[in-house]
Amino acid sequence: MKLETIESAARIIYRHMPQTPQFMWPQISSAVGANVWVKHENHTAIGAFKIRGSLSYMDWLKRTHPEVGGIVTATRGNHGQGQAMAAKAAGLVPRIYVPIGNSTEKNAAMRAFGGILIETGRDFDEARVAAQKDADQRGYAFVPPFHEAIVAGVATYALELMRAVSDLDTIYVSIGCGSGICGLIHVRNALGLKTKIVGVVSERADAVKRSVAAGRPMNTETADTFADGIATRVIMDDAFAIYKAGAERILTVSDEEIAAAMRLYFRATHNVAEGAGAAALAGLMKERDAMAGRNVGVILSGGNVDTAVFAEVLAGHTPRVGVAEAVALIS
Repeated sequence: MKLETIESAARIIYRHMPQTPQFMWPQISSAVGANVWVKHENHTAIGAFKIRGSLSYMDWLKRTHPEVGGIVTATRGNHGQGQAMAAKAAGLVPRIYVPIGNSTEKNAAMRAFGGILIETGRDFDEARVAAQKDADQRGYAFVPPFHEAIVAGVATYALELMRAVSDLDTIYVSIGCGSGICGLIHVRNALGLKTKIVGVVSERADAVKRSVAAGRPMNTETADTFADGIATRVIMDDAFAIYKAGAERILTVSDEEIAAAMRLYFRATHNVAEGAGAAALAGLMKERDAMAGRNVGVILSGGNVDTAVFAEVLAGHTPRVGVAEAVALIS
């Protein structure tokens, strides 16, 4: 992706939101023994970088398909908030599919932004299939989790970070469907930097890790992590091609390590991170010995954790989600 494409997306996005900050927090740096810059995508209007991709995609959709009256998409929450917000601003009807048992507070936020919420399926990938069928039947635009216009918008967060701190040795970022890591790779390449990009996934939702190791997409049967923003089991082929070639490595972390990173964020910065938002820091904490003394970036994207879940984490526990619970919710 060319730098001009990302800069063009930035001009669209900055009509609606300011840049987000990147801070070096001394207690986090001390905890991992590195100079750690946190990119605060939890400071957007929806608490995640997904709003950037939503604004960029909606601009593309209105220009290329002005006849469309609405959009349909699937989400675990942050993508859906962004799409609902951007669609309503563009005068379109947003229909948002989520799996049964999805985050109650993310669901409430999507409704507040104007989204029509439909709950179906045991996980994100089943909800996505239902959303595609709905879009086809209604003649609405199906918004996929990965699209060039979405990635161009998401990449603007990476452009801000790498222009503000150009000497980062490594950046850690969580991976769901892949727009976040692909945005970093595109910007790193466009700016001609040597920064290494490390993708982080839950060991309970490790399709990305398995796929990169195998050299081909490897879907999984389950994605049973409480970090719902990275609870994906089906690989996006276009994203896979980019991070397979451009990522330094893919790292798995346990749900216990993610919960510990959530606690560190709150204790050291008083920022709330959901599981997916803290996964990148969990990855850095796991590799602290290798990163000692280096300048490192971590992406905090996703501050939308249910109150009860966050209370459980702060109490020192790790929330559990499993197949049995998902089946019970559906039945």
